[in-house]
Amino acid sequence: MAEFKTTVRGLLVLPDWLKAHRVTQVTMEATGVYWKPVWHVLEDEFELVLVNARHVKQVPGRKTDVSDAMWLCQLAEAGLLRASFVPPKPIRALRRLTRYRKAQVSERQRETNRLHQALEDTGIKLDCVATDILGKSGRAMLDALVAVTTDPEILADLAKGRMRAKIPALREALEGRFEPLHALLIDAILAHIDFLEQQIQRISDAIEEQLTPFAPAIELLCTSPGIQRRTAENIVAEIGLDMSVFPTAGHLASWAGQCPGNDQSAGKRRSGRTRKGSKWLDDALKDAALAAIRTDGSYLQALYRRKKPQLGHGRAIGAVKHSIICACWHMLATGEIYNDLGGDYFSRRDPERQTRRLVAQLERLGHQVTLQTAA
Repeated sequence: MAEFKTTVRGLLVLPDWLKAHRVTQVTMEATGVYWKPVWHVLEDEFELVLVNARHVKQVPGRKTDVSDAMWLCQLAEAGLLRASFVPPKPIRALRRLTRYRKAQVSERQRETNRLHQALEDTGIKLDCVATDILGKSGRAMLDALVAVTTDPEILADLAKGRMRAKIPALREALEGRFEPLHALLIDAILAHIDFLEQQIQRISDAIEEQLTPFAPAIELLCTSPGIQRRTAENIVAEIGLDMSVFPTAGHLASWAGQCPGNDQSAGKRRSGRTRKGSKWLDDALKDAALAAIRTDGSYLQALYRRKKPQLGHGRAIGAVKHSIICACWHMLATGEIYNDLGGDYFSRRDPERQTRRLVAQLERLGHQVTLQTAA
């Protein structure tokens, strides 16, 4: 047994010690982010296995770091460990960038909400007239307000383009109680929003550079309804391009936490709750699903409309996310573009069931239906 410091200098001694003991495979638990420095030092020279701590629970009553290490060693020797998915270096670099961009986009949204709250405190109802208060017209009015120009006539005249047709409504909406304190707060919020937009653009430019080798995969994913370019970038950053690590589309959906759980005992199903997966991937799939159900004539829209009466909105969206992640696996594994089954897929698949459903619906409305086969 040996102990090593967690500094870089201390960890650099670890590979030499392992080689001296003829170690070829190293197993470690995924504990937060603390496993990453060790992984980076060892990944080029050893076969590494990262395991979920829930899968290697220690025998009760013997819980120390040394006993944990011995237990991991015994499980590895018996071949009872299931390795967690760790993407290669280029995907990990892309993942750090996309996750940070997502965090900055969320922070920009929070600042926008604070701007709305500050305007609400002044009594100014700009958001009731302008669809986007941070657009060209809205921003010009906000900058004028910060510069202590509170005359509604002057502020409304700053409208541009189609907003000029709303000048009478703007004059009424821009009347309020705008004090120096409001000017200070809104000026700070606008400056923070500008800074965040600059950072988001910088990170997006860096992501574009990282994505150069993955451009075909991004274009391939964008053929699916609901998946825009930024969503495709986030999906690639989370699951990578090598689908051989997931034997089937179902394995990928299970790893991503996009399929029902299976907890059954004594003939009773106790829970069908989905397992926890990557929250970043879940956010990307949710954005794609919400966009897909608005795509008229698509299979995903038909799937949502079929599931919603049975399961409700949330679980119906979950079914759409499951379909999207399975489609991503097939596209990345085969290189084929998305083949939409069409909005009438379910009626074509089982026309008799569709007929019975429509007849039953008419009968509930008080009609008597007689069916006759068309020539």
